[in-house]
Amino acid sequence: MASTTESFFAPSNPPNSHTDNPNPYSLTSMTSAQHYWSIAHDLKSASPPLEPHNYGIDQHDMGCVSVQHAQKMEACRHVLRKIGEDHPFESLYMIDAVQRLGIDNYFQEEIGAILHGHYVKYVAHDGDCGHELQEAALRFRLLRQQGYYVPADIFNNFKGKEGKFNEELAEDINGLMALYEASQLNIEGEDILDEAGNFSEQLLNARMRHLDESQVRVVGNTLRHPYHKSLARFMAKNFFGNFQQKNGWPNDLELLAKMDFNMVQSMHQKEIVQISKWWADLGLSKELKFARNQPLKWYICSVVCLTDPDMSDERVELTKPISLVYIIDDIFDVYGTIEELTLFTEAVNKWDFAALEQLPEYMKICFKALYDITNEISNKIHQKHGWNPVDYLRKAWASLCNAFLVEAKWFASGHSPKSEEYLENAVVSSGVHVVLVHTFFLLGQRVTKETEDLVDNIPGIISSPATILRLWDDLGSAMDENQEGRDGSYIDYYVKEHQGCSIEEAREKVVSLIAKAWKELNKECLSPNPFPAAFTKASLNIARMVPLLYNYDDNHCLPSFQEHLKSVLYESVSL
Repeated sequence: MASTTESFFAPSNPPNSHTDNPNPYSLTSMTSAQHYWSIAHDLKSASPPLEPHNYGIDQHDMGCVSVQHAQKMEACRHVLRKIGEDHPFESLYMIDAVQRLGIDNYFQEEIGAILHGHYVKYVAHDGDCGHELQEAALRFRLLRQQGYYVPADIFNNFKGKEGKFNEELAEDINGLMALYEASQLNIEGEDILDEAGNFSEQLLNARMRHLDESQVRVVGNTLRHPYHKSLARFMAKNFFGNFQQKNGWPNDLELLAKMDFNMVQSMHQKEIVQISKWWADLGLSKELKFARNQPLKWYICSVVCLTDPDMSDERVELTKPISLVYIIDDIFDVYGTIEELTLFTEAVNKWDFAALEQLPEYMKICFKALYDITNEISNKIHQKHGWNPVDYLRKAWASLCNAFLVEAKWFASGHSPKSEEYLENAVVSSGVHVVLVHTFFLLGQRVTKETEDLVDNIPGIISSPATILRLWDDLGSAMDENQEGRDGSYIDYYVKEHQGCSIEEAREKVVSLIAKAWKELNKECLSPNPFPAAFTKASLNIARMVPLLYNYDDNHCLPSFQEHLKSVLYESVSL
């Protein structure tokens, strides 16, 4: 049998495919070192051969690089503080560069102080802090990214008497790119930002015919990957060499970013070996022959969620529940009967082995793994932070299985839910809820009065990225070769619900819902926000990750994702 949707990161390869046709994300029963190089080999695709010494920095050199990294970081910190004091506008460009290079985690104090100063001046001058489009748009974006609410009506300054954006802005390529980037931070009701986005996108596309090759690359990258909706770590290499001036702080920042890229890459490689050993020791791929065997793919989600280099242990731990989402998803999608799935769901809700007596052995094995891993993670969080979240994690798993069961019953009975009913359930069955609940506690957070609906009610900071993920999948960009077209989707149910509606109209509806979900997520990230910045960033990063994970080609492959994965994990950069 099969349920109507796939879970987090889905669709993916059919169960058992790893035994017949090795998946590039699979780890088999080799030694840890063999795991590492086998994966690197599989990810080479059609690229020239990658020699082992290109994948990182050896231990002898790492110490030297670490010292140089620390020295360069302090030098850049000093420059950022100085520019923040003496050159307010230039400080915005430096902050933008720091963020695009993926090294902003080292300068949070300085960035916070500079942007607070800009916000104070912004409020004092009623938003009138300069009349250059690039500066105004960049300041607006950076302040919103920092959580400050600044009104979008400042962009009325760039409109003519008829209420339309001035056409002479067509010559200001940098200003248009900044305006397009700023428009990505819109929230519901901000028509001027919707207009700004359409206006800047149209003019930039028109202007590309008149630009040189280098300019076309920069503009095209901006349109395809605006900063707010992209993964900085995955896109950092694209920014290397983009500085118009190569002396002073741009050169120092780029060198720091390259050293950091190589150091973090080396750390990720060590984490991959840890995950490989854990997965092999767990033995689920042997005990459950149908189980997907893709720990590297699952690990990437934790890399996306927890980007701070200091969160190595947390990334390793977060990979474990992600793997279980996949395993349990396969049980509900393909292997269990309704009677078995109902009993399994009851066992998870009760957190009780006794409820498993009538179930097949593979379900007992899966439940034991879920039980043990949840308790182990809870104990580690308790030891590190003094708070045991086991009851909340159990609730999250119960919610996921309940949602899976609803979908399984829909499919088994042939029931077609209303599109909104489907989407409400799919927000949970996506698995995003389970992943972010674990993330919340791994970050050392406790449930407070302000965050108590994290598990039971699923606040917007979780439901928005889950909605984006589910709807993007349902657009059909990722064809699920396992389900052979049997999956339901929002588009299917919307067409059935609205007589006379075409597939194209339903797709347009989905596109509008994704845009709405992004607006809701943007609003959730503004202050006051009860969640820590690291958690908010994790939520944003899941939404940012979706395009990479769902842009399948005709061969059911993810060429863009594989290329980014290879680049971030295995191809170091020259200093």
